[in-house]
Amino acid sequence: MRKVSLLPVALAACALLAFSAGAQDSGKAAKAAASATPSIDQSLEWKRVFNPKISPDGKRVVYEVQKANWEENAFETSLWIADVATGESHALTSAKKSSTDAAWSPDGKWIAFLSDRPGQLKDTPEGKVQLYVISADGGEAQQLTKGESDIGALEWAPDSRRIAFAVLDPEPKALKDRKEKYGEYFVVHADYQMAHLWIIELPDATANAAPEAKRLTEGNSFSVGSFAWSPDGSRIAFSAQKDSDIISAFSNDIYVLKVADNSVKKIVDTPGPDTDPKWSPDGKRIAYQTAAGSKYFYYTNGRIAVVPAEGGTPEIVTASFDEDTRLIDWGPDGIYFEAEQKTYAHLFRVNPESRAVEKLDAPDHAVAFGFSFTRDFKHAAFRAAGENEYGEIYAASVAPWQSKKLTAMGDQLKGFTLARREVISWKSADGTTIEGVLYTPPDFSLRKKYPLLVVVHGGPTGVDQPVLDADRYYPIERFVARGALVVRPNYRGSAGYGDKFRALNVRNLGVGDYADVISGVDALIAKGWVDKDRVGAMGWSQGGYISAFITASSDRFKAVSVGAGISDWMTYYANTDITPFTPQYLHATPWDDPEIYKKTSPISYIANAKTPTLIQHGENDRRVPIPNSYELRQALEDRGVPVKMVVYKGFGHGITKPKQQRAVMEENEKWFAQYIWGEKPEEPKTTELKAPESKADDKK
Repeated sequence: MRKVSLLPVALAACALLAFSAGAQDSGKAAKAAASATPSIDQSLEWKRVFNPKISPDGKRVVYEVQKANWEENAFETSLWIADVATGESHALTSAKKSSTDAAWSPDGKWIAFLSDRPGQLKDTPEGKVQLYVISADGGEAQQLTKGESDIGALEWAPDSRRIAFAVLDPEPKALKDRKEKYGEYFVVHADYQMAHLWIIELPDATANAAPEAKRLTEGNSFSVGSFAWSPDGSRIAFSAQKDSDIISAFSNDIYVLKVADNSVKKIVDTPGPDTDPKWSPDGKRIAYQTAAGSKYFYYTNGRIAVVPAEGGTPEIVTASFDEDTRLIDWGPDGIYFEAEQKTYAHLFRVNPESRAVEKLDAPDHAVAFGFSFTRDFKHAAFRAAGENEYGEIYAASVAPWQSKKLTAMGDQLKGFTLARREVISWKSADGTTIEGVLYTPPDFSLRKKYPLLVVVHGGPTGVDQPVLDADRYYPIERFVARGALVVRPNYRGSAGYGDKFRALNVRNLGVGDYADVISGVDALIAKGWVDKDRVGAMGWSQGGYISAFITASSDRFKAVSVGAGISDWMTYYANTDITPFTPQYLHATPWDDPEIYKKTSPISYIANAKTPTLIQHGENDRRVPIPNSYELRQALEDRGVPVKMVVYKGFGHGITKPKQQRAVMEENEKWFAQYIWGEKPEEPKTTELKAPESKADDKK
């Protein structure tokens, strides 16, 4: 199915209408559809697969399976392994907690991974992510580390005997002494724990104890991020920033370490972040992700650059590619990367000499990412989904491209009646073409007008795609089953549409975003498909911000749900852990240009607010701090606008546990049931108090 404007959707709907007209008992049909709709719990229980890693010889693929553990109230991840030839698969890990980030040894005999499972080694800190290794043929995993901090990343040396890993330094003695004397407190933009590189060798089969790790980098001058071994195993290239604070990402540069003497040399020092180094096969050059000196790297295209391993002048090799790149690796025939292309995602290869870029995977209308390669780069593993398909793990030969599905996660969806997804497009107020994903019920009819619910993605550089996935935060399948249309707009600033489109919300946040949303609503109303008096909107993070903008700016909506949203950019700027965000998008601080902060803040328009609004927020959110929600709630309450605020205790920006995600979705389902479908809200249950029986009554 190709991308279309709104008009061709009507043609498809005619066929659906003819089918539905033959139903003899619409009441029974509706009841059957409802029974085939996934419950909130069922959606949360759908397993999902991620992060496939193909073995060096291409015969097996190890991947992650995530599932809900209600008893532990956690989404837990285990490792599975599939045989490419037969398609057979089995669990590789089965311990409590999660196992992630699998990595094959270059000789294909071992798989290293990270896990927060209960440790085997004495004095292992509880709940900390440690490094493990397991035979590729199965058996019991062996714990290699027992540090006080979570292991952040790992990579095998080419000799298959050594593993490099990055980890935050433990608390220094001075900090521990301070806590003992004064109790717990922290100093803002200080008290940093730096991440550093370590190396550990595989234990001898006869040894009774874990091997000792060797430290490679140290000090307070930088904090290590991504890293990669040189082909000969003598050096490690790594990125590092001035400290471990998230706002210091701009200072990431590329370094090379000689393992023999731990000497370190900075080879890239350009403005903006430079990360994720990958060696050329001959070890003479290094490719890396770069902002290419862009001051506004939060929304401009990320590039791939190449630099001599000894240092020199970097050269951008993807300057002609108009989208963010995600560097994967450097093979014998070019540099491989992933990128979004509108509502799809694909694998690409760039020739570092000619700069020519070619797309490698098929089909065109698929969302494919998470690629890994065999030693010779002739085979790959990846995660992908086509239109209206659930995400699966695949293996493929690269040239010519021929893929094979290794998992059957979509089988979980059998028996359910699910919404159809289709890419549509419309014109925004300024003439910009906006795409979105329209969800319709299987019995979609041109003779009906439907309620419309707008679900707005975050980012703002997120992107919605026409693939199946488990519902999170918003019970979309249940909304559609109740008779609503759902549209998910890829408003200006979304990924996949190129550099210029991603910059259209610069100094235009909220204002341009709202125009993109409401123009999509108007386009659907103009088609005659939508009941204009039953329209709602919801979103989380940046989607929550746009939803708050809708609440404060429009009387076109019957109900809104604001999830972890921004209400006041000045409040946000002063409280967030990513203070560069607003100076990047608004090109000013609130002290330099208060008017642009006022123009783009929902709270500035609160006098216009009439829409009943549900507010949801994590108590400990540092990305979008909760004062934003309290400010919006108080303003709506002062204006007499119906408002309900729910705070999820102990959570940050994301609600990451199944029971609380259940609560988030149920709150949204009830809110829109009340205001879109007219259901009465549930009354709080009370217990009637009875007077205690008298002694006289006792004798009766």
